[in-house]
Amino acid sequence: MKKKARMSQRAVTGSNQGECCALCRLSDDDPAMFGEKVTIKEHKLSVHYFCLLTSSGVYQRGEEDEGVFGFLVGDIKQEVRRSGRLMCSSCKKKGACVGCNVRSCRKMVHYPCGRSNLFISQFTGNFASYCPDHSPTQSLCVSLDHSLPQSCSICLDSIDPVLSYSVLKCPSCYASWFHRDCVQHQAHSAGLFFFKCTLCNNMESFQEEMLRMGIYIPERDASWELEANAYSDLLEVYMHCDALTCLSHNGRTHSSTTGRFEVIRCRLCGSRGTHRKCSGLELDTSDWACSDCTQATDGKASLVASPQQRQRKSLLAKRHLSPIHSSSSKRPLSVGSGSPEEILRALGPQLRPLSVQVEVDRDQALSAGVELLRRANFDFTHTLSVRFKDDQQTAFPSSLQDIDTARQLFLKLLVQQIQDSAVFEGPDGSKNLALDSQALRDDLYFDVGCLLALSLVHGGLPVGFFSSALFQCLFNYPPNSPLAVIHMTPDTHFTSRVSMMAEAESLDDLKEIMAASWEYLELAGCNRPISSLEEREALVEDLVSFTMITRMQLPLQRFREGLQTLGVFDQVQLFPSVFCRIFCETAVQLTAHTVGQIFTVNFSQQQERLSRETPVVTFWRHFLLECEVGRSSISLQDLLRFTTGAEELPGAGYLLSPSISFLHPVARGGRESARVRKMKAGMRDQGLFPQSKPDSNHLLLPVSSTYPAFKSSMEQAISHHVHLLPTKS
Repeated sequence: MKKKARMSQRAVTGSNQGECCALCRLSDDDPAMFGEKVTIKEHKLSVHYFCLLTSSGVYQRGEEDEGVFGFLVGDIKQEVRRSGRLMCSSCKKKGACVGCNVRSCRKMVHYPCGRSNLFISQFTGNFASYCPDHSPTQSLCVSLDHSLPQSCSICLDSIDPVLSYSVLKCPSCYASWFHRDCVQHQAHSAGLFFFKCTLCNNMESFQEEMLRMGIYIPERDASWELEANAYSDLLEVYMHCDALTCLSHNGRTHSSTTGRFEVIRCRLCGSRGTHRKCSGLELDTSDWACSDCTQATDGKASLVASPQQRQRKSLLAKRHLSPIHSSSSKRPLSVGSGSPEEILRALGPQLRPLSVQVEVDRDQALSAGVELLRRANFDFTHTLSVRFKDDQQTAFPSSLQDIDTARQLFLKLLVQQIQDSAVFEGPDGSKNLALDSQALRDDLYFDVGCLLALSLVHGGLPVGFFSSALFQCLFNYPPNSPLAVIHMTPDTHFTSRVSMMAEAESLDDLKEIMAASWEYLELAGCNRPISSLEEREALVEDLVSFTMITRMQLPLQRFREGLQTLGVFDQVQLFPSVFCRIFCETAVQLTAHTVGQIFTVNFSQQQERLSRETPVVTFWRHFLLECEVGRSSISLQDLLRFTTGAEELPGAGYLLSPSISFLHPVARGGRESARVRKMKAGMRDQGLFPQSKPDSNHLLLPVSSTYPAFKSSMEQAISHHVHLLPTKS
């Protein structure tokens, strides 16, 4: 069973302007916007092709010549009945057959209603549709050396170069922007084999991007190629001798079928010819290049050859592999769903057991990370094996010998030092990208993006220090939301200038501020006359956009490319709303409830041991509460550090879930009274201490007979361990 997009004419069906589509209930017949409308008269059934392709409950189970392009009539009618019970979230009428492909979203629409309400339907892969809240977006990657276009590169009408549902851009060049409707009509006209960027002529990545953004590309030849005798004049063969001296008695246009006076054409341009005798060629010569082509190829015309035609994999096929798992086969092609922790954990299996050694000075974690990236043989999928080489490890050799503890500390220091590096500016916890020429020369923006992605997938802490404006510039979330002065980095020259213009109380004050800031306005392309305060809002918006987006295009572009490491950027771009807290919110404050939830308790199977372990779990929960409220000498961070090596919850969650088992006292033989056994148990309690295995996130709790003994042993062991670990930087 399949869905495969085709555009062909079939004798058994036809279009009828007056018939309404059974799925969307509209009679519109615009093949570029709704696909071909097909009417099967014997069944009194009309449907738009795109309504069929995007419907959630119908698949092509027939051959191309069956039903409607492989959609069986019975299946179409069943889909009409199914969708007839569903209400469109736009027009509030029944018959909604297109649903958002994100599992948790319940929005349903008719296909035309979806177009008018910014739904994106992808005509490739699993033919998924997305509502505006979950739809894919494009990223703005314009070099500092290029200005933004002011017109659509297809219709040439004016265009606002702000990415949105109705404005798209080519992923391969800087100047090609266009209206969605324009590029859809171009795709319908050009077809799969001629649809390409109008400026840079890129075809492969351009088509893939347009398919991702919901443009339908019919798998057929261009419409102009299908016209009968459209190029008949091109079939005329050039027959003219262009030699300086033509030796033919019958003139330059004469050409015999063979021999010395047969006109042969230039094999490169085909627009020049010569008689063999006129150019001194042999009788069997058929391979000749004119002087213009020979000069253009530096006398090496033999090196010019026709490019090999590569076979193209069809991008327009939809398969329904299993009737049982039809719902899951229509989910977005992502590695995870739901929480960002689940998505990042799903990226973890890329990591291989092979390890790469990193030597780190605690004050130079960022330098060590950059040095690691620039190794010729570095592989992002290798596990990090960290060794600290500062004095603290020498003084306390056991503190950082555990691989996971050392890696967690390295990743924590790495994120802290990235936040304080030259590529960011602004207050702590709300950083924007800074424009630093030295960082651009060193390509530090790319390196920092790589390291942040690497940290998230390898179990590091959430980033937590991005401003909402930086997250929006990187991932266009929330979409189509203009930036304002409040999003600019505080206490900078640009911010103060824009703020003064925004707060000017009169036109004269505004002009005075503009006159004092003419260099900044000239640089931003905003040094224009202002005749009223009403024009101030547009001016301020342009200056904010220039300061935070246009002049920052190269840093943003390299930073995005760095975040592509291990697939992190793609997942964030697919689910920006769920990842926002990972990048923009500080770490969640630990509570006794949070810590208690992450641990799984493994009880013993023996009834005697189980009876002694049950009270210890109560001790454990009470101990967590005392750590939270400060009635213990250790904190929840100390406890987490003792068990897992990290004092905060990692952004990707734990690859190995933390667990608890129990450390029982060594049993003594012989018959003793209850009083003696109780006394000895108290003595043994004093010798039992918790043990941790950070490599497996496993904690062994001492089986103590009383809570004071349990608390004392926990505090002694954890305090001793924490004192050996390096202090916070």
